[in-house]
Amino acid sequence: MNLESTLIDYFRRYVAVSSQSDAANPALPSSEGQKQLAALLQSDLISLGYNETKLMESGILIARLPGTKGSAKSIGFVAHLDTVDVGLSADIYPQLVRYEGKPLCLNDVIQFNISEETHPELAKYRGQDILFTDGTSVLGADNKAAISVMMTLAKNLRDTGRDHGDIYFAFVPDEEIGLRGAKALPLDLFPVDHCYTIDCCERGEVIYETFNAGSATLKVEGITAHPMSAKNVLVNPNLVAADFISMLNDMGKPEQTEGREGYFWVTDMAGSQNRASVSVAIRDFDQESYEHRKAYLESLVCFLKTKHPKAVIELAVDDVYGNIAQAMGENTEALDRLYAALADLDIPAKTIAMRGGTDGSALSARGLFTPNFFTGAHNFHSPYEFLPIPSFADSYRVAYRLVEMA
Repeated sequence: MNLESTLIDYFRRYVAVSSQSDAANPALPSSEGQKQLAALLQSDLISLGYNETKLMESGILIARLPGTKGSAKSIGFVAHLDTVDVGLSADIYPQLVRYEGKPLCLNDVIQFNISEETHPELAKYRGQDILFTDGTSVLGADNKAAISVMMTLAKNLRDTGRDHGDIYFAFVPDEEIGLRGAKALPLDLFPVDHCYTIDCCERGEVIYETFNAGSATLKVEGITAHPMSAKNVLVNPNLVAADFISMLNDMGKPEQTEGREGYFWVTDMAGSQNRASVSVAIRDFDQESYEHRKAYLESLVCFLKTKHPKAVIELAVDDVYGNIAQAMGENTEALDRLYAALADLDIPAKTIAMRGGTDGSALSARGLFTPNFFTGAHNFHSPYEFLPIPSFADSYRVAYRLVEMA
């Protein structure tokens, strides 16, 4: 098996299926493309000889390769089917380019360029083959690079006949819109000793800390009136919403924070003469600080009701996912083996506290501690997303080494 060619071929095959999730659709999966991708993966697994696959109405696909070594640990790998919707095209046209350090024009028509001046992280990949976008979409390495790693692993395990414990693969929908698929994954059909997500970021990155994440929605109903008779009558809901937003400014914003600093992020707002709404993302690594942030929002609503007694003001707060580290407990064997695999492969570990979440956040909260390791890609959720092929291959090698170690 030519590893790099196999990974690239699988990647091109799966990004050809448009599978953006749709936050406006509460169904699971939220888009037809994710169902199509799951069906394609099932077909590919069956063609490889995987007779134990289950594709659910939810779009969740689980496959099992029975173990041949009774003493080995069972291992599960998880990747998500959806790509993110950031307002770009849902169709992805990856291009493989040998990068030699010079600025690249990736699309002459729209003059889409990338260089080390604007993206200095490119410098470490001089002389390497890299998958880039054409500037009209994200690349989809988040998370079809992981899907390709898992499918290459599935193929290689069947081709080589290497002894191993039970291996499970889970492909889940709608990670990008609240980890919906991971929350619905039936763990009784995924009974693994160790579990790993493959998602995000550059060669060597390991994640076992993520944000605690919540969402809040403020709804305001005002009172409309003609300006000629508005005095002491009109209540402008947009100004109430503006008051609410202004009182978030001193509590951190994404563009002002880094590392383990938390924030509020006003993600959506809408208003008319009689109604307004504001959506806020709540993020913090520390559980106590996260709870304080939710309490702070409640206190703002109390203040606003006092300041605007004629307005009807409601706040809804929901937890989205938790910090993986809070579910780790004393059993760190899965994480220890991940670090050992990296050491065996001479890949320097880069442990980061991820300013986001993975499907492992939801799985860990459900009692299945699930650390994450890299795909090798950079600049997710952006048309500047790129995937160096040697890093892509190293992601596969880590997965394979974890199987060897079990």
